[in-house]
Amino acid sequence: MFTGLIQALGTIEPVDRERFNISIQPQNASIILQDLAIGDSVAVDGVCLTVEEILGDGFIATASPETLQKTTLGKRDRAANWVNLETSLRLGGKIGGHFVTGHVDGLGYLLESVATATSWELRFGIPEGMTDDDRQWREQIARFIVPKGSISVNGISLTVAKCDAKGNWFEAAVIPHTYASTNLAYLDVGGLVNIEGDVLGKYVDRLLSHRFSDPKHEANKDIDMAFLAENGYL
Repeated sequence: MFTGLIQALGTIEPVDRERFNISIQPQNASIILQDLAIGDSVAVDGVCLTVEEILGDGFIATASPETLQKTTLGKRDRAANWVNLETSLRLGGKIGGHFVTGHVDGLGYLLESVATATSWELRFGIPEGMTDDDRQWREQIARFIVPKGSISVNGISLTVAKCDAKGNWFEAAVIPHTYASTNLAYLDVGGLVNIEGDVLGKYVDRLLSHRFSDPKHEANKDIDMAFLAENGYL
């Protein structure tokens, strides 16, 4: 579990098809490496990876075939060269962003980037004509995008400033500190990003889908104490 607050930037190089060498910027390396251990989880551009080997300036991790297929790790030629890094949340630690699992839902694209006096306004979505990506976006991402809700982009906890009614795109205002401290500063229009929807919204969606598909529950039944007890909340 992570929070979406990026601790350092790094670069990523393939060792072979599924193994990667992640090197950390020297000025921030100690934040990641100070007590890193084999088996620890690190979010690399929002993808939860397990540390297999610790190096002087980084670590080695392996990505599964599914991870390579669903994230930018398998499409490095179309993503930013820099990756965002965050170690896992510690019990009792501060949660300044939102709960990020590191389980990416799918890919998105930077559609527009506009610099304002106080922030960068970024729009993410799917370009027209991207049929396969569009289907994945609608089924796995769009349903969890709500105005003022949380979303993870390349592992960064962002707040949805606005989106269209169907969730086909969303905008987020990024403050200068976040922009300069993450790989958003290196992302070009058309660049790929990893998207993860808010896990709380996913659980609500799952609960309601079971409720409405179960003939025992009428579609108009209120969530009351009996309902909570029946579903294990009491």
